[in-house]
Formats: sequence, C-alpha cells, structure tokens
Amino acid sequence: MLRNAVIGVDIGTSSSKGVLVGLDGTLLRSAVREHTPARPGPGRFEMDASVWWREFTELTQELTAAADATVVAVGVSGMGPCVLLADEHDTPVRPAVLYGVDTRAVSQIERLQDELGAEEIIGRCGSALTTQAAGPKIAWIAEHEPEAYARARRLYMPSSWLVRRLTGAYVLDHHSASQCTPLYDTTAQAWYTPWADRVAPGIELPPLAWSNDSAGTVTEEAARRTNLPAGIPVTTGTIDAWAEALSVDAQRTGDLMLMYGTTMFLIHTVPKPLTSPSLWGTVGALPGTRNLAGGMATSGAVTNWLRDLFGATDHPELLRLAEAAGPGANGLLMLPYFSGERTPVMDPQARGVIAGLTLSHTRGDLYRAALEATGFGVRHNMEVLRSAGGDIRRVVAVGGGTQGPLWTQIVSDITGRPQELRATSIGASYGGALLAGRLVADVSIDDWNPVRRTVTPRPEHTERYEELYALYRRLYPATADVVHALADRQDR
Repeated sequence: MLRNAVIGVDIGTSSSKGVLVGLDGTLLRSAVREHTPARPGPGRFEMDASVWWREFTELTQELTAAADATVVAVGVSGMGPCVLLADEHDTPVRPAVLYGVDTRAVSQIERLQDELGAEEIIGRCGSALTTQAAGPKIAWIAEHEPEAYARARRLYMPSSWLVRRLTGAYVLDHHSASQCTPLYDTTAQAWYTPWADRVAPGIELPPLAWSNDSAGTVTEEAARRTNLPAGIPVTTGTIDAWAEALSVDAQRTGDLMLMYGTTMFLIHTVPKPLTSPSLWGTVGALPGTRNLAGGMATSGAVTNWLRDLFGATDHPELLRLAEAAGPGANGLLMLPYFSGERTPVMDPQARGVIAGLTLSHTRGDLYRAALEATGFGVRHNMEVLRSAGGDIRRVVAVGGGTQGPLWTQIVSDITGRPQELRATSIGASYGGALLAGRLVADVSIDDWNPVRRTVTPRPEHTERYEELYALYRRLYPATADVVHALADRQDR
C-alpha cells in the first residue's frame, strides 16, 4: 500500500537538497545536487537560475523514482535574500546576485543611506542597509548594467522562482520581502511604494503571502518535468535559514537558532519588533512572529577551505586532530572574516586573520582555531542580541555542522549556553517538508522531530575561553587598518 508523503527542496549556496518525508515525519529518502556559485569578480557571487530549476527537477525525479509513496504536497526554500531579475516572459535578464556574501553594492548602500537617511531606514525597515539587503543589489544592476535592467519587470528569489515554475504564481513570502531593505515596511508588513519606486523603478514587485500559505498547485507542465502529481499544493516558501528554524521548532519567543552550515546564521524570536544597526530586524516566517537575526559570512566555508588546502579527503580526520589540539588551539586565534563579515561587524572589507602562528603548529591546531573562531563570532552576535533587547532563553542547533559532537561542544563552551539538538538536523529541506505537511495534515513538530540530546557547556573549558574571547575581540580593531589596505589591493 502506498503511503502519503511530502517533498521539501532547498536551494542552498553550495548544493540543492531534497527530502521525501512521510506524514509522520519519517525521512524516506534524500538527495543532493552540488553546485558552485560563479565569482565574476572580487566580492561578487552569482548563480544562473536555470541551475535551481534543473536541480529541483532532478531531485524530485530521484525522490519519486521508487514509486512507493504518493506525494501530496511540496515545500520549497532557498538561500537569500537574492536578486534575480526577469523580464515579462520570466526570462532572467542576468544571473542572480546572491545574498550578503556578495559585497559589490557598497557605494549604492552609501548613496541610499544619504538619500533616505540611515535612521529612517532602520525605523521603517527594521534593518540598516548592508551587503545583506536586496535593495542596493537592485540599484547596482540598474547603475552598472542599464541595458539588462531596462528589460527587468519581476523580482525573484530561489524559492519564489521554484514556485513560479511549479504553479505559475508570482508571489514572495513576507519574510523574504523584509530582507529587501529598503523596499519593505516591517510595521505595515507591505511593500513601501515611495522607496520601492525610487530604488527599483519599473519592477512589478510580487504579491506577498506567508511561508506556510499555499501558493498554488502543480501545473500539468510542471508535473511532466518533475514527476510530481499535478494539482498538489505548493508552499509559498521562504529563505533557507528560516526554514531551518521551523524544522527544529526554533520559533517561540526567546528561542535562538544556530544554523551550522557554509555560513553561520542566528535567528532570535522576539515578542515585539527590535532593531539594531549591527543586526537584522525582520518579520518571521509565520504570521505574528518577529525576529532579530544575524549571520556570519563564513563558518563551514573556512573548514572546507582548510580541508582542501590540506589535501584531506574529508572532515572526520581533521576533527579528530582538532579535538586532540585542545581548547585554545595551542595558542592560535583566528578571525573568520574570509569573505568580509556580516553581523555584527558589518564590514565587507574585513578579511581572515590567523594570529600566533609558529613552525610547530599543525593541521589540527588550524582546524581547531577555525571552529573556535565560529564560536567566538556566535558569542559576539549573542552579546549584541542581548544589548538590542533580546532575551535568549533556549538555543537550538541545526545543520550539517551538528553531525559530529566537537563543533557544537566548542560553541557551547565558548558561549556558556546549552544547545538543544533534535533528531533530524537536515535543515531547510526538512523544514520545507514540514510546512508542506501542514498544508494537508495536522502535523506536530514534536512528533516529527523530537529532541535528541542537549549539549551542555564544560565549566573548565568555558573559563579558559574567557581570556581567549577577550583577545578575539581585540584582534579585529587592532588589525582592521592593515586588513582594509590589503582588501583594497585584492579588489584592484
């Protein structure tokens, strides 16, 4: 007898992931397609939208190949905020500009702040203008590629692009819109027309819905391409980090989600709108929720870089060596700003620093320093969250970096905070499946994804990290002038 199931697909920075999940939360199958963003210049990250749709169709065909389950709904998510501009026929006018890892729009940020007012932007939009915001990226395209921009009529992100191809609906979720600063008013929860017309003239901004709403149903044409049943509902979807938070139930007031991935993302659910020039204030993925969020530009990306640099085949051996190195990495300290930094530094010209190197340091020491750098960055973000009025009551971890015990333990030791891990830590694709399940059934997150274990801080290590964290906080201002001068040379 066939069982009913849902599919969740997430389009991420380095891969697209899909899961087939029974309506009881059981993971039936998973599939992955890896990809690499294009880097057409310093500080620029782009991707061809055809990759998103091709990989989606490959994933759904693979997940449904066994024909042992009936798919009854689909959930989507993707990296963001991204800027994909398309013409009236939905033909992209250029590759998509990716989220905060793309730092090209610095001059547009400065100009818009001067024109609109930095305080006015934070007050209306919840966030300062940074490299994370979609608005300046749109302005960059308009200024630097006017011929392409002249053809542009619609704005998409990975999740909304999939929704369009699957259902024909042109729609964006409120949370993604709230990261389109300065186009969206977080108080009114609507596009702010005066600034939208100024920053994105000629663009017909999409109607808005919530991530758990049904955007429409799979068309006959999409069904032929994807092997999905025609007529089943598709969620509106959202940005991947928010789908990850949903997958582990990190959406209650006081919750903080830590997403261990290529980048590190933090989402704190707050009872009322909070703002900070060093964080992102957004509406949540679900109606009635508000968030104060942060994101580090690199985390897993640095460990991947070290793995490749060392010629290692995989991470487990390096993790073993890092554990043997012990707290403090034998006197190494790293700033993890290898792609600039987002929150709370907000410095696209920041760069990675490794301090204290000697000829006796090993691969394990360097790898340990990278894991600790993430922990120090998380603590820095947590402190800024608290200073902005946040009240962190529970920390929930998710993502690929939670699979082994070392990284989460280091972060708990540095922050002094326990972290809850749920049984399934796949992340955004599982969160998308959860939202899809809620379109067709009464789905409980505790039934789907119960708590598996809690990582608790080790007091003796927490004490040792206090001094190292103080040194970490001193390292960035002490090296910023030199690093900025080097960054200028890299951009030439």
